[in-house]
Amino acid sequence: MPPETPKSRRKDREVVPFQVGDKVVLRKPHPCGSCTWTVYRIGADIGLICSGCDRRVMLERRLVQRRMKSRTPANSVSEMDT
Repeated sequence: MPPETPKSRRKDREVVPFQVGDKVVLRKPHPCGSCTWTVYRIGADIGLICSGCDRRVMLERRLVQRRMKSRTPANSVSEMDT
């Protein structure tokens, strides 16, 4: 039986339920200066669009989860607009 993992490592293994249209704030800013990204593709990799310069990047799901500060679900973003 494997030894129990520390709590900090367990958090990494939890799957964040990303949806297309979610707004994600990452820890480090993009070179354009923006920290906010929009999810445009879901899978093993997460597709993100920079809110500042519209650059598209693909990051592994675990990297996005590790670098993420906050996430605003797509349905609450649309409710805030109306």
